[in-house]
Amino acid sequence: MKKLLTLSLILCLAFTIAGCGGDDKADGEMKDTLTWVQAADVTSLDPHVGKETPAVAVTSQIFDTLLIMDENNEPSPCLAESYEQIDETTWKFKLREDVKFHDGEPMTAEDVVFSINRAKNSNYVSYVVDAISEITADGDYEVTIKTKEPYSPLLASLTVPFTAIVPKHVVEADEEAFQLNPVGTGAYKFTEWKQGEYVKMEANADYWQGAPKTQNLVMKVVPEAAQRVIAIETGEADLAYGVSANDAKRVEEDENLQLFRGASQSVTYLTVNGNNDKFSDPKVRQAIRYAIDKNTIVETMLYGSGEAADSVIPPNAFGFSENVVKYEFDLEKAKQLMKESKYPNGFDCTLSVTDDSLKNEICQVIQSQLKEIGINCSIQTREYGTWIDELGTGSHELSLSGWVCVTGDADYTYYSLFHSTQTGYPGNDAFLKDAEVDKLIEAGRKTADPEKRQEYYDQLETLLGDVCPYVPLYYDSVNVGATQNVKNFTVDPNGYHRLRNVEVSQ
Repeated sequence: MKKLLTLSLILCLAFTIAGCGGDDKADGEMKDTLTWVQAADVTSLDPHVGKETPAVAVTSQIFDTLLIMDENNEPSPCLAESYEQIDETTWKFKLREDVKFHDGEPMTAEDVVFSINRAKNSNYVSYVVDAISEITADGDYEVTIKTKEPYSPLLASLTVPFTAIVPKHVVEADEEAFQLNPVGTGAYKFTEWKQGEYVKMEANADYWQGAPKTQNLVMKVVPEAAQRVIAIETGEADLAYGVSANDAKRVEEDENLQLFRGASQSVTYLTVNGNNDKFSDPKVRQAIRYAIDKNTIVETMLYGSGEAADSVIPPNAFGFSENVVKYEFDLEKAKQLMKESKYPNGFDCTLSVTDDSLKNEICQVIQSQLKEIGINCSIQTREYGTWIDELGTGSHELSLSGWVCVTGDADYTYYSLFHSTQTGYPGNDAFLKDAEVDKLIEAGRKTADPEKRQEYYDQLETLLGDVCPYVPLYYDSVNVGATQNVKNFTVDPNGYHRLRNVEVSQ
């Protein structure tokens, strides 16, 4: 009996040890590589050039900004550990003293001054920081920023990834080499880019916020939304960005997968190139807005998961106007406007779109709807980089486009998409040039009083209702699919998902 009791105790102890060991092993056995799939390749690894979401999804792992949006969507310290406003147009920032670039060199005020000025001089992202009139270094770890006029969105602007801090010594030595082999202060170091296929990164063990949880990151380009879901189903990838509405339910119902869904600050719209004679008549542009049934697109193409849009400003952004002019679907009114326009018999045109299956299907719906008013669209599917270049150079006619209000402040969208100085690559791919629009945008930028700013934006929306440079279609949600093994992932409302704390169990 004593022998049996002893044996039982030994077995219990063995099972207890095995059980604890098993748990440790399950918790401890994490993959050394996290792979995510996204619809398009990076347009540029240079943070002051590649502003599109597919690019920033990668570069936001490599670079940091002075400030960052916190969980309440408020600017908070990042590379700048503190800041204070001196007067209406002057801010002082105290920099962290423990930050190093990936090559081991310390980040100083000189790098910050160089980076902000470089962003200001960029043809792609200058709109984010061009309210800044001067930035100076006060010693090694303090900078002073002055704006031309009072500029309320300044702190929010300094959270935008396109204002990332880059190493002055590296960029000045060989800018082209830097653009192919970026060096930042971020959680991950760049290792390889095979264009059109993948980007690889490795953990920055000396990161100032602590080493990342996962050693390696791999981004793979998978244009088809359904194929991205298949990638997480088969284990080829751990995360799938941009899960389409019709695939979201499939992910949610799979016990081996999980869906992360978040409110978005993005809007999808139709860009109408006002430089093209076919669209120079506002009656044509208004007819297009009446002819497109946004609700049908949301219900049938997005399976009801989106929200029909009447403005390019998202409802959760400061400056969203209740005065927005609503264009409800009205085919007869659209036909009448076309008859009154300079093209009463309609015309043929092109409708460009990226090589994304859902967006192509949406274009087919738009094609069918515009045919009813005599506008015959030929859909042209473009590789993402080619599509960006068409919008930037103005060689497009109609285009299915999108914009993210990164700062959560309407100025970010209004100035970029509508101001006459921002035509082409900066964002105004409708090539709108309207003095009254410019005047209201500028008034909103330089006014500190939130109520007064809102008044200007209310006036602006009323004016834009007649001008119609864009056709707002819908606000979308951010959907990310993942395997059940993914831990600590958090959705970013702009799609710039930070992966420093994410782990994947075996």
